Amino acid sequence: MVEKSSRFLDRPVPVPEPESVPLSLYVHWPWCVHKCPYCDFNSRACPGGLPEQDYIDCLLKDLDGELQWVQGREVRTVYLGGGTPSLMKPESVSRLLSGIRSRLPLAPGCEISMEANPGAVASGRLGAFAEAGISRLSVGVQSFQDPQLRLLGRIHTAGQAEETLGEVRRCFSNWNLDLMFGLPGEDLGLLKEDLSRAVGAGSTHLSVYQLTIEQGTAFARRPPTGLPDPDELCDMADAVVSILGRAGFRRYEVSGYALEGRQCRHNLNYWQYGDYLAIGAGAHGKVSTKKGVLRFAKHSSPARYMDGVRRGQGTAHSRWVADRQLPFEFMLDALRLTDGVPRIYFESRTGLREEAIRPELDEARRRGLLADAGGRFRATEKGMDFLSDLQEIFLI
Repeated sequence: MVEKSSRFLDRPVPVPEPESVPLSLYVHWPWCVHKCPYCDFNSRACPGGLPEQDYIDCLLKDLDGELQWVQGREVRTVYLGGGTPSLMKPESVSRLLSGIRSRLPLAPGCEISMEANPGAVASGRLGAFAEAGISRLSVGVQSFQDPQLRLLGRIHTAGQAEETLGEVRRCFSNWNLDLMFGLPGEDLGLLKEDLSRAVGAGSTHLSVYQLTIEQGTAFARRPPTGLPDPDELCDMADAVVSILGRAGFRRYEVSGYALEGRQCRHNLNYWQYGDYLAIGAGAHGKVSTKKGVLRFAKHSSPARYMDGVRRGQGTAHSRWVADRQLPFEFMLDALRLTDGVPRIYFESRTGLREEAIRPELDEARRRGLLADAGGRFRATEKGMDFLSDLQEIFLI
């Protein structure tokens, strides 16, 4: 076996053709009406009044500083996440998107997504968001059961969710519905009811997540009672796959299910180790250059971020990815996809030869976690069940 020390020299590896790596843009909105007890995202409850226009000014100034990394490259997807970006006024969204278009070329048919929450989007605004340029909406329903919604700290009811989804259907032809399972007091019957209502809502994409207790959250400080046991969680996970599969939703990623051709293109770019600029408080980005792969993060505090951007210092930290870190980074993303990724992506997007990870590939195949899939790197069914174990093989 080739010694690891001779395979990897802890230096950035130039990407042969950075301009060939697909590019996306992520925009972070850090405010919500209410901070949910399970949420570990960079979000916080809104102050008395939102500094909406000042924040958009800072987003566009932040983007100006990132253009140096992507000259001449077009953006294939834009994603407005949070937080709750649907708190923005439609005219603010329009101004933001116009500012982005004036700075970066957007590809024809560029997918422009925005997250929205029932109870945090005024009636009539969804159509205005579509007119402003949003082409795909992601709606955070989480549950259709009022008791579970209350336990999750959500500000909407099941009835309000249904009402919002009716408006979404009228305004968008492509949209995602977020759902959670493994909730306090939930059983398999309630989950099946939620899945039935989610399928019947008419969405083209479903993101279904198991509730996890994350460090730093209110649930971590005071765990909820009545959580399903491990056997019940396994039954629930199986039900998600089987029920959605019968309804025509194909699982294409660990938590992503889509009708044919309706996968989230922005998330696909993440999982295929594409590039993404990132602006906004706490946003994380990745760009490929002739020098190597650069990762960066913005200040998480909105006030500190805005102050930093005004002084030309919105980035909190950045690092060039050393070559021994690239295999794990690549596989951490790529192996989430049920179809995996073309093997050629490893060389074209990391700058490394496949031979550099031959021992790890052999080990993954020996343990039955990685498929012999011809021209692709793809997890086996066992590999998807033990995905963390598979990915950790590439920690070098």
